[in-house]
Amino acid sequence: MKFKITSVLIIAGIFITSCTMQSEKSKLNSVSKVELKTIDGKSRLYVNGQEFFVKGGGLEFGDIESLASHGANAMRTWRVDNGQRSAKEILDEAQKNGLMVMMGLDLGRERQGFDYNDSLLVAQQFETIKTDVIALKDHPALLGWGIGNELNLRATNKKVWDAVQGVAAMIHEVDGNHPATTMLSGINKSDVDYIKENCPDLDFLCVQMYGDIVNLPQRLSDAGYKGPYLVTEWGATGHWEVAKTSWDAPIEQTSTEKAAAIAERYEKAILADTNNCMGSFVFLWGQKQERTPTWYGLFTENNEETEAVDQMHYFWKGTWPVNRCPTIISASMNGKTRFDNITLIPGNEYVSVIQALDPDNDSLYVRTEILHESTDLKDGGDFETRPEALNELVKEASSSRVVFNAPEKKGPYRLFIYILDGKNHAATVNFPFMVR
Repeated sequence: MKFKITSVLIIAGIFITSCTMQSEKSKLNSVSKVELKTIDGKSRLYVNGQEFFVKGGGLEFGDIESLASHGANAMRTWRVDNGQRSAKEILDEAQKNGLMVMMGLDLGRERQGFDYNDSLLVAQQFETIKTDVIALKDHPALLGWGIGNELNLRATNKKVWDAVQGVAAMIHEVDGNHPATTMLSGINKSDVDYIKENCPDLDFLCVQMYGDIVNLPQRLSDAGYKGPYLVTEWGATGHWEVAKTSWDAPIEQTSTEKAAAIAERYEKAILADTNNCMGSFVFLWGQKQERTPTWYGLFTENNEETEAVDQMHYFWKGTWPVNRCPTIISASMNGKTRFDNITLIPGNEYVSVIQALDPDNDSLYVRTEILHESTDLKDGGDFETRPEALNELVKEASSSRVVFNAPEKKGPYRLFIYILDGKNHAATVNFPFMVR
């Protein structure tokens, strides 16, 4: 008799365990409820009832697993179809790594020729977006919808905001679980006034700024915006915000200078506003060609981490990574700095001297290349082609010294130097120079 009872209990135990597992699995695969709440003057997103301060990175082609490993809780995309992975695949991988996704809905831009006076074109765009929203709205990793990206950049037709409102209203009609927002290039009073009046279904605004982000509180005040917001792009100083050579080449910061700037900006712009700033997405958790191959990415083309990754790890986790990136102390070419309008003679030999250190005393290595100055210059982060490399000109390279011959053809170039620790970390510096 005892044996039978024991058997029943064991079976019951298995049944209960199975039910629990099914319940947990069902919970993992259920839609997340994301709400905007303001409590005691502090606005925050809440995910399934839990306060959620966004610690995120912007990426579409970058490493989602690495973003999570460094302490982030969210990521954003710019579009549903990025040509490499479907939105469903991105959401699935984000969920696997414990990240929420601000999903981008790509709207046509006036500066690229989209005409918001064309009602048929706007209607077609709306239907495409609606299909995407319905397909993805119940994914557990979905944080919210980002309607368009920098639609105000060099735009004059306010009807773009009417289209944004139409999409936002549709989202609230078909998806009662996620907020709708739009990402602005900077912020100005003209757009804010129009949006306040004509876009009631936008739950909050997102702002994108670079070097000027330290002035974000003043920019918000000047625009008359007092509501909650996310900073959905920020990071390195913009190529339009830096000093230039006499031939108009922007002078890029070293990876060390970028990390220091990012630390200052996170503290002054993201963490300082404890009432209305709901978090941010640092740009770019990955790599892209924009003016140079190293300007905006927190990673190199070989997927090596730079110091900015260490810095975000510290902010998100409260501790530094176990192994940290190399640091650039100083760098010169032919005895001159990047700011000295370096001019070289065709075919002559020159030396660049680098002083770098590694916080962990790892051995340092070097990778170098010489590129033509980019001529495929676009706007607003649009795709740019990588300039041609002339690596046969480098004659000797170490972590402290690079010897090279100037190109024979006259014109603008850059020498890129990557200091490596052999553990997937890099420091970067490049020198714009002119061959006369």
